[in-house]
Amino acid sequence: MDSDCNGNPMAICLGINGKIEPINEVIEQHQVSEAETSHKQPFVIGVAGGTASGKTTVCDMIIAQLRDQRVVLINQDSFYRILSDEQLRQVHDYNFDHPHAFDTEQLLCCMEKLQHGQAVDLPNYDFKSHKNYTLPARRVNPADVIILEGILVLHDPHVRELMNMKIFVDTDADLRLARRIRRDTVERGRDVRSVLDQYSKFVKPAFDDFILPSKKHADIIIPRGGDNHVAIDLILQHILTKLGQHNLCKIYPNVYVIHSTFQIRGMHTLIRDVKTTKHDFVFYADRLIRLVVEHGLGHLPFTEKQVTTPIGCIYTGVDFCKKLCGVSIIRSGESMENALRACCKGIKIGKLLIHRDGDNGWQLIYEKLPTDISARHVLLLDPVLATGNSAIKAINLLLHKGVPESHIIFLNLISAPEGIHAVCKKFPRLKIVTSEIDVALSKEFQVIPGMGGFGDRYFGTVETNNHNP
Repeated sequence: MDSDCNGNPMAICLGINGKIEPINEVIEQHQVSEAETSHKQPFVIGVAGGTASGKTTVCDMIIAQLRDQRVVLINQDSFYRILSDEQLRQVHDYNFDHPHAFDTEQLLCCMEKLQHGQAVDLPNYDFKSHKNYTLPARRVNPADVIILEGILVLHDPHVRELMNMKIFVDTDADLRLARRIRRDTVERGRDVRSVLDQYSKFVKPAFDDFILPSKKHADIIIPRGGDNHVAIDLILQHILTKLGQHNLCKIYPNVYVIHSTFQIRGMHTLIRDVKTTKHDFVFYADRLIRLVVEHGLGHLPFTEKQVTTPIGCIYTGVDFCKKLCGVSIIRSGESMENALRACCKGIKIGKLLIHRDGDNGWQLIYEKLPTDISARHVLLLDPVLATGNSAIKAINLLLHKGVPESHIIFLNLISAPEGIHAVCKKFPRLKIVTSEIDVALSKEFQVIPGMGGFGDRYFGTVETNNHNP
């Protein structure tokens, strides 16, 4: 039996191993956890680096610029293990830079609570007594951004899994040593000789054995620490972009939601309104589809190209991807074909008809694809991603035809979290581009709040209200 952050007994609860069965055998609905629906998941940043590398300075600069966000800084130093009486008697021979010096289990427990929207009391480690109960605990409330700072925060794989961004502050060893001497003599009352002895005996070997190897896990490496203003500005722009994204975009980096504006929200309001006429529904759906297609095209590879302008100047631009095709999932996907043709002159478009056959799952009824589709990038078209079952069937067929997973971009107007989970967990290398992510699926597998039966509303096969012509 494990214990929680407060030392109380805690049972370990394991979820069911959600193995995805073949699509034509079992239809699975991913259960959205309470953490995903009840509150906004925080953006977690890990900042690692050697002793006195400037980690705290980098963190302070990020916090200062994120003044409009709720930000909390958690220091790994707060989670040093309490030393026994024997260890206290030989404290000068204790390695505070070794991974075993930290109570990583307690750190993970506190982080999990914060991610679930719960406040925690962080231990306040006293570096003179080497205890964490002599000083009052630090109350930390849930935040939009959690910065986890420490020499070894990138060492443990379980801690790394919590992070949306991993930073390593890389500073010259001589400068780090000079800063360490100044800090430990001024702030911790130590003499220079003891600082140098500890550095050569523990600090430098731990850096070489544990801290420096963790550098390979970093997403961003900042040379010169807080002096590198360009790197920190770029990091801040990335953080601000991610904070504006849906939580699932943080979980799955291959999911892209087009930037929302009042125009886009207004068009969504119209196509979701049950009173909207067929004519208006088609008009505004087409506008949204065009935006999604344009955004999807932006994820295709390109090559640099130079052209001569009419006044004889050279313009350096890009050349579009030539080997491209669309594949629409009949019949709703056909509504997206005109927008694709308008953006890509003469593009080839294949067709797939996938139908649910009772308890037999989803069956492929018809397929007609370009013969050379394995050599092309594919834009898969379906305006609604609900359970993800038909999409998975379509993607499996494309893979069977030889299309690389990374060459598939799935375009849709709205996505349900369950569908994103199902598709992204099975195909982590394809891209999903959508205009909005909705709340959930109903028990009847309808997207909530959704927009009803898209194909029926677009093609006018079902009258949804008395206002439709």
